[in-house]
Amino acid sequence: MGISKTRRATLGAMIAAGGLALAGGAAQAQAEDIVIGGSIPMSGVFAFAGIGIHAGIQDYVKIVNDAGGIHGRKLRYVPEDTGYKVDASVAAFKKITSQEKVHLYYGDSTGFAKTINPELERMGSILMAGASFASEINDPKKFPHQFLVGPDYTEMFGILLRYIATEKPGAKVAFVYSDTEFGRDPIEKSRELAKSLGLNVSGEIMTPPGSVDVSTEVIKLRRAAPDYTIFHGYVLAPIPEFITQGRKMGMKSHWMGTFWTMDHSMVMKMGEAAEGFMGVMPFRYYYDTEGKAPMLEKIREMRPEYQSTAYTQGFLTAMLFAEVAKRTLDAGKELNGDNLKAALNSIENFDTGGIIGVPITIKGNSIPVGRIYRADLKQQKMMPASDWIVLD
Repeated sequence: MGISKTRRATLGAMIAAGGLALAGGAAQAQAEDIVIGGSIPMSGVFAFAGIGIHAGIQDYVKIVNDAGGIHGRKLRYVPEDTGYKVDASVAAFKKITSQEKVHLYYGDSTGFAKTINPELERMGSILMAGASFASEINDPKKFPHQFLVGPDYTEMFGILLRYIATEKPGAKVAFVYSDTEFGRDPIEKSRELAKSLGLNVSGEIMTPPGSVDVSTEVIKLRRAAPDYTIFHGYVLAPIPEFITQGRKMGMKSHWMGTFWTMDHSMVMKMGEAAEGFMGVMPFRYYYDTEGKAPMLEKIREMRPEYQSTAYTQGFLTAMLFAEVAKRTLDAGKELNGDNLKAALNSIENFDTGGIIGVPITIKGNSIPVGRIYRADLKQQKMMPASDWIVLD
């Protein structure tokens, strides 16, 4: 059966177009993806955070790719579930890096960050951030290819203590912390800082993590009679027990927490004990409409239901990953650990689209910025109790 001239012309056009598409495909293949690997705890004890982190990274990757990528290169996110176990995180890292040319990586814990550090140094090709805010990692000499997406735990205490010193000079402060590496992390340096700010550390209480009988510890805390009590090294329990029992004993302390306690859903789980609970948060909450925050508006558009502060942390990590990749490529440099970290440390007065309420500057391995928020049970929201506090 013969082919008409019109049909032949159409076929010719299709073949030509196909040839162009193939040529375009080859050009695209040369512009390789910028790969973000991830040890993400989608199951296990930290899944409440891991699921949010995962969604946050995915969403920002989509925003970048929908806008055409970075220098024509797409971001590609390659996660593995770790169950929040260091050996599983290491196995995930080895699997992903053996199959992909990874440029950026998200780690799920302090334990993983410390364990994988020698391998990061040996490879020299990856910049890593993650869920950890450990003070130890805030050391560019020991951890030259890692950074923290927020203040480290000692800096979080620094923000809280500066707020207290402004609100009530000479106040009595108590530290209540878990008998874990996470819990003990900021205590020694914060004790010294409190004294230098003219505050009186009237009590220090260490407990096992999680749900325990704290009645003896509450009696000790009452004797210390602190104006402010800072909890650290817990997610939720035994904080509500301390507050409930302390109030029954007539304590008038203000109760405070650090990042992993301060998600809206965690605080609201405390019930009546949450009223007036305060703490440090490096980011605006999902529902915060104060000021100009186009990125928060974008998040609310993409996900109309509440997103946790772990989501925000994952989203901002991906934003910073994209920014450092862009700066490195803008400078015509290779995407490797040294160049990506140098690009990170070139960030000065950077606008996060309102996720953090002030422009950020990253000099070392952390973003030493935060704000005090207070729980308001009538509004069922965490409300700002201070301006943004930026540490030197």
